[in-house]
Amino acid sequence: MGYLTKVQVVERANGQRQFYLICPAALAQALEIEKGESIDWVVENKWSLRITRTEARAASRKSHAKR
Repeated sequence: MGYLTKVQVVERANGQRQFYLICPAALAQALEIEKGESIDWVVENKWSLRITRTEARAASRKSHAKR
């Protein structure tokens, strides 16, 4: 199952643009992504990105059954 999202762009007064790719809450929850966590974006090809956590962290002990 995929998660669709739209790319958002903020155009600054100095002419620079910043693109935002929003991670849907359901996907972030499934990946156990936390606020402030750093990820590394790698361009695999024109159509694919790979993201990787930059730091290993202890495995979550939360029960997935309650979600």
